[in-house]
Amino acid sequence: MKYKCIIFDCDGILVDSEEISNSILVEMANEIGAKIEMEYALESFAGKSLKSCLEYIEKRIEKPLPNEFEKKFRSRTFSAFKTDLKPIEGIHNLLDQIEIPFCVASSGPVEKIRLNLTTTHLIEKFENRIFSSYEIGSWKPNPRIFEYAAEEMGFKPNQCAVIEDSMVGIKAGLNGGFDVYALVNQKNKDEFKKAGAQVFFGMNELYELLN
Repeated sequence: MKYKCIIFDCDGILVDSEEISNSILVEMANEIGAKIEMEYALESFAGKSLKSCLEYIEKRIEKPLPNEFEKKFRSRTFSAFKTDLKPIEGIHNLLDQIEIPFCVASSGPVEKIRLNLTTTHLIEKFENRIFSSYEIGSWKPNPRIFEYAAEEMGFKPNQCAVIEDSMVGIKAGLNGGFDVYALVNQKNKDEFKKAGAQVFFGMNELYELLN
């Protein structure tokens, strides 16, 4: 392979969680008058910290969120993940083929990452190689989460590839001096490519790009 280490984002790259979490967030937000479209949430909330998403909702409703809003959101999403979460198609095969070190670096809290990886039977592949923005207090597009992961794995940014699916994640990787590969669809492929990412449509395609 071209690299000595691969750093994976979690949501949307390892596990197919974006639609589950955003549907719950949109439903809860709209119950208190936010009037957010699901399409907007999928495009605009991807890769961002929950804090920034909640701040956006507060701006929409022009008042603070109910006290238990975040707690209820976490509870509902965790319950949904346990029953509905699936791995991204092809990710198990890809990880089985990779012979160099790899890890996961995510904006989510460690307990969420572990739950998602456990539910999708990926946890054993990432045990002791899980890095969270909550551990360092820094969120994308700041590159610190990827720098932290690389440091802990024992590599420099130019020795690592970052695998992402959001614009904030792409910016974080590029800002840190990493090569970034982005999982895309027909709608966002040009935007992500223009931002500087190498784009791919599926995990089988990614393996070829990394070699």
